[in-house]
Amino acid sequence: MLSRRQCLQLGASLLAGSSLGAQAAPQDAIDKKPPMIYRAIPGSGELLPVIGMGTSRTFDTQNDPQFLANLTAVMKAFFDGGGKVIDSSPMYGNAELRVGDILRSMTTLPPYFAATKVWTVGEGRGIAQMEESARLMDVKVFDLIAVHNLKDWQTQLATLKRWKNEGRVRYIGVTTSHGRNHPQIIDIMRNEPLDFVQFSYSLANREAENALLPLAQGRGIATMINRPFQRGELFSKSRNTPLPDIAAELDCKSWGQFYLKFILSNPAVTCIIPATSSPSHMADNMGANFGRVPDDVQRAEMIRVYNSLS
Repeated sequence: MLSRRQCLQLGASLLAGSSLGAQAAPQDAIDKKPPMIYRAIPGSGELLPVIGMGTSRTFDTQNDPQFLANLTAVMKAFFDGGGKVIDSSPMYGNAELRVGDILRSMTTLPPYFAATKVWTVGEGRGIAQMEESARLMDVKVFDLIAVHNLKDWQTQLATLKRWKNEGRVRYIGVTTSHGRNHPQIIDIMRNEPLDFVQFSYSLANREAENALLPLAQGRGIATMINRPFQRGELFSKSRNTPLPDIAAELDCKSWGQFYLKFILSNPAVTCIIPATSSPSHMADNMGANFGRVPDDVQRAEMIRVYNSLS
């Protein structure tokens, strides 16, 4: 079976071959991109590009020149595609340090939105961990810190509220990275002054549509979506299957963009954070940062297409 990388390379080759006998398009038509998609953080109105970058597993590497060169290419593809939100966590091993290493090495650094999490027990440990995250990622004031997987959330959220009032962090929130604890996170969303909440949502896992997304929209809480490809499950279903006609209507040139655009079809989604260690996959993901967003009819067709995949 073809991998996602091979499918992208094959598609590029076919496109290149098919253009040999055709008249070249005007340069201004080639250079013109569809508009970038932004969503507002409800509590402030600040606009974010909808496709961000996760770092779970993918940035947990050793300080090796080959790894660093590859991840630098990933970061470059992210910024070249209009990306801004970079999300990490102490739970991700060396990821925060690698993010910091790469950002420090870049001669030209576009503005970015630095997000991490606190994942420990106890007030003192939480403060020490967040200060260490700032050092590793070379961040003076984090844009967002969230309590990771609700670990000791009462203690850590109390610190985050204080830090926000002191100007040490701009936004605060909570996360569930694995799709569990929905009843608890719903209760927190109803009773705490959160700016962000992070959880899983995809065509393969639409549970968030039942309560999390409507509640976030009703309460004015921004949403950050993890596991948009359900750890590759979606690509396993669509492998070797041509893109459906609906993809062209939505400016989707790959299944990855198709799956990301479906998530964006829910207006309660603020930002999606797919993680990859492949520069070509990152460039492909960033294609979903542009173009048309599915309406309700197109969204229903995307669900039908996905359900029809074997």
